[in-house]
Amino acid sequence: MKKIITIFLLLLFQTSFINAENSKKIKRIVVGNKDAKITIIAYESLTCSHCANFHVNIFPNLKRDFIDTGIAKIEFRHFPLDVAAFNASKISQCKNDGKSEILNTLFLNQTKWIKGKTVDEINENLKKFLISKNIKVDFNECTTNKNIENFVLNDRIEGVKKFKVNATPTIIINDKK
Repeated sequence: MKKIITIFLLLLFQTSFINAENSKKIKRIVVGNKDAKITIIAYESLTCSHCANFHVNIFPNLKRDFIDTGIAKIEFRHFPLDVAAFNASKISQCKNDGKSEILNTLFLNQTKWIKGKTVDEINENLKKFLISKNIKVDFNECTTNKNIENFVLNDRIEGVKKFKVNATPTIIINDKK
């Protein structure tokens, strides 16, 4: 576990040298009217059970009452807490379409793919889960794509620097934590 955390931290600090232009090519996952007066930012980790609970129990009502009515939009930002969440975040960004279907599917079915004692076991379960849901992504390409990797890590860095995020989920409404 120490080795995984060390690798994750090295990757995190490596991003200070990232070419920001490459990261801009990746579309942020946003639901709602881009011109909505209220912007909700949700910093989440795909292995966080509280984040999954948000997607199952809170997000549908929030979407119905505020997002679908045009009052608010929500931007999902990545704040992976471990390597498994980091890989799942890269998968959710891989289609580069800015839509939330893969992200929502991963949260709504978290208990189906999060099983395993090692990152390799969790990755295998994630691959099997994606196939079972007919989500067509090249797992290896998605998880090794440096632009996607940088995009996900930059979300985490921005969350810490700009909003002092230190846990998930963290909700920001119109730039207020």
